[in-house]
Amino acid sequence: MSDLKQRNIIVTGASGGIGRASVVAFAHAGARVIMLDRDIAGLNDVVEQVSASGGAIHAIPCDVTDEAAVAAAVDEITGRFGVLHGAFNNAGIEQSHLPLHEISADAWERIIKVDLTGVFFCMKHQIRAMLASGGGSIVNTASALGAVAIAAASDYIAAKHGVLGLTKAAAVDYGPNNIRVNAILPGIIETPMILRLSQEANFANQFQALRERHPIGRFGKPEEVAAAAQWLLSDAASFITGTSMSVDGGYLAI
Repeated sequence: MSDLKQRNIIVTGASGGIGRASVVAFAHAGARVIMLDRDIAGLNDVVEQVSASGGAIHAIPCDVTDEAAVAAAVDEITGRFGVLHGAFNNAGIEQSHLPLHEISADAWERIIKVDLTGVFFCMKHQIRAMLASGGGSIVNTASALGAVAIAAASDYIAAKHGVLGLTKAAAVDYGPNNIRVNAILPGIIETPMILRLSQEANFANQFQALRERHPIGRFGKPEEVAAAAQWLLSDAASFITGTSMSVDGGYLAI
């Protein structure tokens, strides 16, 4: 079973497609879900949705690129609920869609700060809390592009490769402390971002080729990524750490 009963679980990027689906899934599995996101309106919307179904939920506005804000959020969680059992570090932004030589320093630093440094800040303070309470489980959202490359995405690819490295390094460092750390590598998932891009002239003609790159014949659903994260966070995955789980419809098999 992959239930999360009586667990306090952080989800970052909680108001977006994968984040929102994960909050719903984790709450349904019995967790108290603590949502971190800088989108306050989005957080309020998810709180309303989950609370209406009887789920236990708590929202903290937080920018994961601000270490002080992340540290304060974790302290609030442990002060209010006592223990942090798990975290799904899912916050991220898309690539600049430019070849490497056209990416500005500001654009590079922005995506590295959100997609890689933000994960570092979250893990740093989540692990601090877990060390104090005897262990826990962390899942990081990487990407299929954390394992391979495509054109015009060097900033995103560098960040997501970094997430995989952080995941493995933390698994080695904290395995003896009963802290498991794993990553998920989604393929193309039908999030609001992807649905928006599919309507833009610059990208619409690419989506059929991308769909064909997934042997399963379709893009993924946010709920399918949430299910994988839920399993990795649960005791059903108690002997799994330092791994990268592909949730990609076979994208990396080609």
